[in-house]
Amino acid sequence: MAKGPVLIDLEPEDAAQIDVAAAPPVPDLDGAAPKGQAMQVAAKIASGKPSRLARLFWFVTLTLLGGIVSLSAWNFVTDVMATYPLLGLVFSGLMALFVILLALMAVRELAALGRLTRIDGLRHATLEARETNDLKAARATSDRVLALYKGREDTRWGRERVAQLQGDQLDASGLLDLTEREVLASLDTAAAREVQAAARQVATVTALVPLALADVVAALTANLRMIRRVAEVYGGRSGLFGSWRLTRAVMTHLVATGAVAMGDDMLEPILGGSILGKLSRRFGEGLVNGALTARVGVAAIEVCRPMAFNALDRPKARVLVKQALAGLFNNGT
Repeated sequence: MAKGPVLIDLEPEDAAQIDVAAAPPVPDLDGAAPKGQAMQVAAKIASGKPSRLARLFWFVTLTLLGGIVSLSAWNFVTDVMATYPLLGLVFSGLMALFVILLALMAVRELAALGRLTRIDGLRHATLEARETNDLKAARATSDRVLALYKGREDTRWGRERVAQLQGDQLDASGLLDLTEREVLASLDTAAAREVQAAARQVATVTALVPLALADVVAALTANLRMIRRVAEVYGGRSGLFGSWRLTRAVMTHLVATGAVAMGDDMLEPILGGSILGKLSRRFGEGLVNGALTARVGVAAIEVCRPMAFNALDRPKARVLVKQALAGLFNNGT
């Protein structure tokens, strides 16, 4: 073998013909496509129903803690009253105020649960009136919808239109369609904006936060807030327990239908299968989680709406995802 310097050609002759854009994407080490793991875990947490043993455990635990705290507070106030009467009166007043506030919060929670039950009953009454074509029942249902949104400025024009035109409707379907178009159209738009904002937030946090559980917490909190705001748009104004009950109903429906396990199928028609395949693993997970959040939002709209979709088109999760994530994806590219 000849000894001497070796010439290394750092720039081959065909370097100018190399197309970097045509290079295949870097494969993931695990080989798995983004599946929206954070949203799937959040949905299972929200839809999970505790066992009887777990419910008994928490009931006994909370009752025991409540008794201990109440007895300790009572002994504290009586001891202070015996030693410092004036200061004891102050603490007694504070304890009474605490009990009153606790009772008011309980009343508000019960009122919120009653309002959600009222909306659910109104939706069933609307379906029954439409199926039976009962004009009298349809008028009663329409009046209940108008009474539900009485005093809200965003529905004032629509309520006035229904009051003006409802006498011209000769069948139940026509009257219910009129009420749906004039009163609920603006509310549907507001609810869709809440869903888009939540989907964008979940996608952004999942793509940018590398922590393992941070995306699950962000997805769960964002979906809880979205469902509560959607309920408020339609007049639900759910409290803490009402929001959790509503969330469990929505998530249980999604888990049962398998919709929470599908997310990338909505993104491929929007972004293109080849583009989706070249995205980074983390960014792809963010987009899929955002798509699943949009599906949760559509289910929340259907649950919180006082009338089922008939005259107006049901919002499509694919359209909401495109509107919510189009700007995010363009910025990312």
